[in-house]
Amino acid sequence: MHSKLMKALDLAIELRNSPQKAMKCLLEELCLVNGYPSRRRSLVDDARFETIVVKQTKQTVLDEARTKANEDPSLEDTTQETQLQAGEVPYQMEENQATSQDEVDDAGLTEEEVVLQNAASESPEAEKEVVRAAVVVHLRDGMGSLGRILKAIETFHGTVVHLESRQSRSEGVMFDVLIKVDMARSNLLQLIRSLRQTSSFGSVSLLAENNVSVKAPWFPSHASELDNCNHLMTKYEPDLDMNHPGFADQVYRARRKEIAEIAFAYKYGDPIPHINYTETENKTWSAVFNRVKELMTKHACSEYVGVFKKLEDEKIFVKERLPQLQEMSDFLRKNTGFTLRPAAGLLTARDFLASLAFRIFQSTQYVRHINSPYHTPEPDCIHELLGHMPLLADPSFAQFSQEIGLASLGASDEEIEKLSTVYWFTVEFGLCKENDEVKAYGAGLLSAYGELLHAISDKPEHRPFDPASTAVQPYQDQEYQPIYYVAESFEDAKEKFRRWVSTMSRPFEVRFNPHTERVEVLDSVDKLDTLVSQLNTEILHLTNAIAKLRQPFC
Repeated sequence: MHSKLMKALDLAIELRNSPQKAMKCLLEELCLVNGYPSRRRSLVDDARFETIVVKQTKQTVLDEARTKANEDPSLEDTTQETQLQAGEVPYQMEENQATSQDEVDDAGLTEEEVVLQNAASESPEAEKEVVRAAVVVHLRDGMGSLGRILKAIETFHGTVVHLESRQSRSEGVMFDVLIKVDMARSNLLQLIRSLRQTSSFGSVSLLAENNVSVKAPWFPSHASELDNCNHLMTKYEPDLDMNHPGFADQVYRARRKEIAEIAFAYKYGDPIPHINYTETENKTWSAVFNRVKELMTKHACSEYVGVFKKLEDEKIFVKERLPQLQEMSDFLRKNTGFTLRPAAGLLTARDFLASLAFRIFQSTQYVRHINSPYHTPEPDCIHELLGHMPLLADPSFAQFSQEIGLASLGASDEEIEKLSTVYWFTVEFGLCKENDEVKAYGAGLLSAYGELLHAISDKPEHRPFDPASTAVQPYQDQEYQPIYYVAESFEDAKEKFRRWVSTMSRPFEVRFNPHTERVEVLDSVDKLDTLVSQLNTEILHLTNAIAKLRQPFC
């Protein structure tokens, strides 16, 4: 009673000083009382937040690296000395009065060069390591300048492995020359700087290192490397957000921290830690379980209903207690090869999607606050268990989830946002057709009865699922969605998704090898030959099976 009185007094003071802010606080309070948070955590929102942070961090690193490079006398002295040895005349910007924006930009390090410089600075060995890079040089004075480039490469102890040229389309430039070289990282940086200061060349660009764009983000290639993918988005958590149902509950906050520490300590190959859930936590589970079971028969897709009943038959889903992640993980492995991995909270979008590529779902183990059993502003284990797990045991849906994960590996920040949006409108809030009826398959709907009833009603707009338009559709994180996308089937959704992914900018293709649990980049003839051989074997099994099915009974 005392806390409610204090809230009322605070609201009255706020109402006098700032009516608009007071009304917002009142609405948020009413939303919490009725079990619907004023704002919920979203993979899409987190992906956009990541993009902003990455851009800001990248710009800071670039600025610092460029300043350091401009202030480094050793690099400048070495470059000028090498130029003199090669018979070059340093190109001074002041004397030539360069006004081209490209030339101004070339005065500092590019993003690729910063990445290369950072790699070289890790150790003396890394600095001397020979790498392969592609350098594009724009020749102002024609092919006569090519000899200077080759002489500079020789001076910096490099080896030319490929060279090609074409007439340039840029004004004031006669030819564009692409040269692939093998050279030590430190020498490569000096080469770029030397060429850039020569008046014969319009601009000089470093494109690649080791045949892969240096801009491409790192991604895990084996399931064990997911140990490095545990970056959390710390928003809307009980320690940080006053609107969180557990913000004022010190016992709940301590319990959340305890379970989070267990997840942080988890490593690949460990058994999933057993959590002794409290009576309160099991009571929260029971309330949600009964509500979901009551609504699913009528409103959930048949695949969800079928697996739900199977989980009940195996005594994994019982209303009296929360399932353990390990028993759920064993169940998924038997059905679709998916496994679970404990997470301390909502991962960054890139890390979460990367896990799906290995058929691994990162699941929380903490439970929502008892004061808001039917809604939570963030994913908890009830949402994961009741919303996601049943359909991850369906082969077609499991394949669709993995393909979203595979598409995210090496994707740009902007494409991660689009993939997160597709995930939001499908895996979290997706609808599908079934016998001329609209059914739910999204985890956010199946574990939140209020939005489930809204989604299948005639209030929102239902659109056919199309990844290209879905990926750019604004999402709603404070109210129910005004628009939902309806798939004809999981197979139809997969086919449309595959066609859309083929248009993404990633310069390579990947596949998951289930035998080694590795993601392979298909970037060589040998890898393609291996894949073709495996496919031929599978096709042989398929044709043999068809032939045997067609044989008459003896």
